[in-house]
Amino acid sequence: MNTNLPTVSFFRVLNNASRILKNPLPFHHENFEKHGDAFKVQLGFGKTVIFTRDAGFAKHMLQKQHRRYSKSELQTKDLAKYVGEGLLTSTGEKWLKQRRLIQPAFHKKKLESLINTIKEVIEEEFIKIPSNAAIDIFPVMSDLAFKVVAKSLFGYTDTRGDTISRLQYITEAAQKSLVQEIRQPYKRWWFYFSGKIKNTLKLTQEARDILNTIIEERRNSNKEYNDLLDMLLTSKYDDGSVMDNEQLIDEILILFVAGHETTSNALTFTTVLLALHPEIQEQVYQEVSELPNDLPPMEQIAKFQFTKQCIEEAMRLYPPAYFSDRVAIEDDTYQDLKLKKGTTILVSFFEIHRHKSFWKDPSIFNPDRFHPDIDKKEYSDWYFPFGSGPRMCIGNNFAMYEMILAISDLVGKYKINTDLHKVDIKPLITLKPQNSIVKFTIR
Repeated sequence: MNTNLPTVSFFRVLNNASRILKNPLPFHHENFEKHGDAFKVQLGFGKTVIFTRDAGFAKHMLQKQHRRYSKSELQTKDLAKYVGEGLLTSTGEKWLKQRRLIQPAFHKKKLESLINTIKEVIEEEFIKIPSNAAIDIFPVMSDLAFKVVAKSLFGYTDTRGDTISRLQYITEAAQKSLVQEIRQPYKRWWFYFSGKIKNTLKLTQEARDILNTIIEERRNSNKEYNDLLDMLLTSKYDDGSVMDNEQLIDEILILFVAGHETTSNALTFTTVLLALHPEIQEQVYQEVSELPNDLPPMEQIAKFQFTKQCIEEAMRLYPPAYFSDRVAIEDDTYQDLKLKKGTTILVSFFEIHRHKSFWKDPSIFNPDRFHPDIDKKEYSDWYFPFGSGPRMCIGNNFAMYEMILAISDLVGKYKINTDLHKVDIKPLITLKPQNSIVKFTIR
């Protein structure tokens, strides 16, 4: 590894342990401001990690030279022990094989068949929002996003309500456990010894059993549901074989974790930002109210341009996938940085999205940055809402359709106010919102 990089000592990390555990982003920011766009952090036991907010370096690893890098054990082992080896956690040949198999299910044309399902869930959930009461919008968005995934995946009906709630509870419990393990690696022995990890694994096995039952029921039914499970069950590998139940469960768990978690975060951030900026919210309302109600959902999505810009800007300021990590699997160089095989690099999308060199007034919420008249090339090299390269989020179109339909429906129904003065965040595996208290008034 290049030894010329500035180094943050293990002593400094220990000294800041409690605030890093609470929210590591201010600590990262201080070091980026002090040391520049890349620095090393000593983690003890001779382990070091390179932190970077160099957008060119991120593109180099995630896109241009992606074959020289692999995901770190954080995803391939730590997360995989709870959610299995699906698209998010697998690597190498296995990942490539799965990606090729699953990609067609997320083709825009295929997604069109799910749009009405998504719209139904949104309308069912938003009608429950109490009017003129201050509520935390995050649980509402979390339930919405989970139900959208559940209904799109296996057309669940309300008779499965308890099953879906249980899956949601297990998904969230596994994430909490994982966050503790990652943030406090020196306590890992205690998590094993106290039975904490064992209990979480027992929960995730319960989720796997639930999903196995659903898959078996579907395999034995002669009905066509036209949902994602149907598409996954009929997808064939090059040799004509299909996914076995274990692999299917892995992929479904990943879709739950990745699909509901990041979307609910982004929807909450967008809602709070619109509440904090009533004049921008009014522009969204104008766009929504001018559109005929009887337009097919896909045409609505295409027309909701400003709504889309608001979501894109919310994901710039608060990217749900706020970091990515890679391990060099062979020696590499980027500019004058020599990277030895085994080097771990953590890319901060949060910092890249707020870098003064890339964005004018980066901390201001300004959806016009993504105006259709602005050439995408002007920002695409430093905008990573869904990652980058071959491992870019497979569900990015699905998520955007869902979010555009949700925000347009919400602003069309309600005026959103808040007494907040800023957005509160809680960085876990994803960047989560906190204390998102807003008030809805029926328009």
